[in-house]
Amino acid sequence: MRDREFKITKAEEGAAFAVHVVAKCAKNEVVGKHGDALKIRLAATSVGSKNANDTLLDFLASKLGADRSSLEIAAGKTSAEKMVVVLGITPLEVESRLLS
Repeated sequence: MRDREFKITKAEEGAAFAVHVVAKCAKNEVVGKHGDALKIRLAATSVGSKNANDTLLDFLASKLGADRSSLEIAAGKTSAEKMVVVLGITPLEVESRLLS
């Protein structure tokens, strides 16, 4: 596997970052970096379901201290690899809140 760096990019009014979701876990948690994505374990039943996407966005909103409505899955709604966009938070704030 090519060594890639996890990167949070500046979006127009916030930040965008890749997420690798692992479902059917005991609890919702940020595990760390997974290549160029953030690895997140979810207690949801599958990675591509509406339930998993809702669980992911609720979890991220809680960890980021953001309104749920400010987060969106921009790509990968049916995949384990997703692109998440959050408005109103800088990339530096996202990194410090999710990886600390």
